[in-house]
Amino acid sequence: MRIQRPYANPYWCGAALGLVLLGAYALAGRGLGASGAFASGASALAGAASPEGAAANAYFAGYLASGGPANDWLVFEIFGVVIGGLASAWLSGRFRIAMDRGPAAAPRLRLAAAAAGGAIMGLGAVLARGCTSGQALTGGALLSLGSWLFMAALFVAGFAAAQMLKRLWR
Repeated sequence: MRIQRPYANPYWCGAALGLVLLGAYALAGRGLGASGAFASGASALAGAASPEGAAANAYFAGYLASGGPANDWLVFEIFGVVIGGLASAWLSGRFRIAMDRGPAAAPRLRLAAAAAGGAIMGLGAVLARGCTSGQALTGGALLSLGSWLFMAALFVAGFAAAQMLKRLWR
């Protein structure tokens, strides 16, 4: 087993993330986020299953008109996040296949809770017209009041949910 290296300095990483966000504005004319990539992929699946239905849907039609996932730079951003995360874990000696859960949470319960939480966050991203990362990074950088309120609500909701679910981790 490889020796684990310490985590990166969060202040340097935050500054680097800010420079990446600035680069995204300068090069692509928009900020960072993840939900657009998933929406682009969903529109491609909807277009493959029912071209007429997807074209008639205003939400999917916009993504299909831009050329689909192959022309959406956010799709490539997501691939870069996955590859970068794997490379970082490997290089730091922290790569492992595991499921973090408390002793009171069975693996199926943990997977079901993760899937349900992901689905709720995805629905929220569609309703909010942006994902958590887009709201925090892009909206926060633009000083959008809605994004700052969203982040405050996210932390309050996360704290409340943690209090309700902490018994599963004991």
